[in-house]
Amino acid sequence: MGQDLTAARRVLLGRRALIVVAIVIAVIVIAWFLESTKPRRIVLASGPIDGLHHELALRYQAILARNGVAVVERVTTGAEENARLLRDPQSDVDVAFMFGGVVPPDAREGLEMLAGLYFEPLWVFYRGKETLSQLDQLRYKRIAIGTPGQGVRAFVEPLLAANNVTGFNSQFVPLGNVDALHALQAGEVDAICLLGAVKSPAVFQALHDTNLKLMSHERAEAYQRRYAHITTMSLPPGTVDLGLRIPEREVSLFGTEAMLVARKGLPPAIIDLLVDAARELHSGQGYFEARTSFPNTSVVDLPVSVEADRHMRFGPSLLQRHLPFFVASYVERLVILLVPILFLLVPLINWLPQLLRMRARSRLYRWYGELALLERDVERRQGELPIERWLADLDRIEHAASHVRFPKSMASEGYTLREHIALVRRLIMTRGEAPAGEQ
Repeated sequence: MGQDLTAARRVLLGRRALIVVAIVIAVIVIAWFLESTKPRRIVLASGPIDGLHHELALRYQAILARNGVAVVERVTTGAEENARLLRDPQSDVDVAFMFGGVVPPDAREGLEMLAGLYFEPLWVFYRGKETLSQLDQLRYKRIAIGTPGQGVRAFVEPLLAANNVTGFNSQFVPLGNVDALHALQAGEVDAICLLGAVKSPAVFQALHDTNLKLMSHERAEAYQRRYAHITTMSLPPGTVDLGLRIPEREVSLFGTEAMLVARKGLPPAIIDLLVDAARELHSGQGYFEARTSFPNTSVVDLPVSVEADRHMRFGPSLLQRHLPFFVASYVERLVILLVPILFLLVPLINWLPQLLRMRARSRLYRWYGELALLERDVERRQGELPIERWLADLDRIEHAASHVRFPKSMASEGYTLREHIALVRRLIMTRGEAPAGEQ
């Protein structure tokens, strides 16, 4: 009986050791996963130094730094280059400022919008005595449409082409932002196209230059009907400056939305931080947007991030409301990782005793089978008896059975096997001691 208890203890200790090993392995995997996926740094493609997106990038840097995330700004030529960098798997850019109409439909795979930020009207400034109200009136003129890589170029070229304003009948000058404004002021070009908010340096300066005119688009509504990413806007008199009466009369405009766009696969914790930063920076009253109109996840022309839409709708999680960012991030990812591990570990722990019983029972049946064959041979053998061989076989069976670790639930079966071995041993000894005539 003492051997049974010892074997049961060994089985119990073996099971506990296996569970401990599984837990240690799980902890090692979890620690490695958490360490390798720490969201500590992202790269943000902004735009030219003289543009609003550069200023916004600095503000995003400051906000995310409060939660220990470093935002590295990548200064670019504009939204078109930003889109190329996001699509390039060799690029380290994670997030970029963008606006509608820049990325063609066949190049949107792998990109997702995190939030719409604000309206970006198309501003067409020009010089001269005549009043222009349609894009087709720019035909045969020198037009600054932005440098290669700037989003305004990708946005406005299809619209000019739809009005039969092309490089064959007009001169497209590769200048943008403040450089384009200076060229217009110097008379080097006849008109410039800018895409941006009122506070963009080039737009703001152009609005305050009394020698320049701003096109009010007669057919603004037509562009909205024909292009899904375009929205009509209006700028009432005095909106920019009441004292200087800028503009003097209402201006009809059209444009699109500035967006924060990410490459798919950005960690959800970073997405939450970026959405929160966008809410902090862009939720106020604007020249074209009402309070709380932005940020939003209404579709412009890129697919919307599921994580960003969830966070925009429901806000931060319970953990994020009450814990520091990195603590909440760790706990949330730990839960995500532990759930599947527990689904595997719990059944394994439940099945382990059954597996051990099945293994012990299969070995028990094996020795029972050999013992039954030996007993039958001892009972039926006539003539010369192989007593030594029988005893050797019995010793082998007994030695093997003594090393089988029976679970506590099978202790009685192990005890019965040993009793049966002793019974067969007595039978062998009895046959060996009997006179030859009685065998």
